[in-house]
Amino acid sequence: MTASHRHQLTADVHLLLLDGDQVLFGRRQNTGYEDGAYHLPSGHLEAGESVIAALVREAKEEIGVTIEPEAVEFAHVMHNSSSGGRAAFFFAVRKWDGEPDNREPDKCSELAWFPLDELPTHLIAYCRTALEHIAAGQPFSTYGW
Repeated sequence: MTASHRHQLTADVHLLLLDGDQVLFGRRQNTGYEDGAYHLPSGHLEAGESVIAALVREAKEEIGVTIEPEAVEFAHVMHNSSSGGRAAFFFAVRKWDGEPDNREPDKCSELAWFPLDELPTHLIAYCRTALEHIAAGQPFSTYGW
């Protein structure tokens, strides 16, 4: 009998910072993965941290805005096959303090607002798929399986 091993799932959080019908994206650079593509502000969940706390932390670190946990709205969760399987949590935020600013210029060449119905052409594929599910009101998806 073969012993089964529990899979350890990597989790990441993705921020839909919304100003009316526009959402903020950063253009990746020097990361070794999809450089030149746009992506939502995002990051990995750290040990001992809730997904909401991770989102609040990443927003401050990457774009310099302060988000109150009460302002965070669940939008979508995706089970992505990348790296053996990861859970990507997407949250919408419509209220924050501060002006978005590129705090990681070594990894992000620019921040740009795009209308939700006119997403950038060069967008990381799983992010585009998640945004399509969000627009359709679907809270869960799988990608790459």
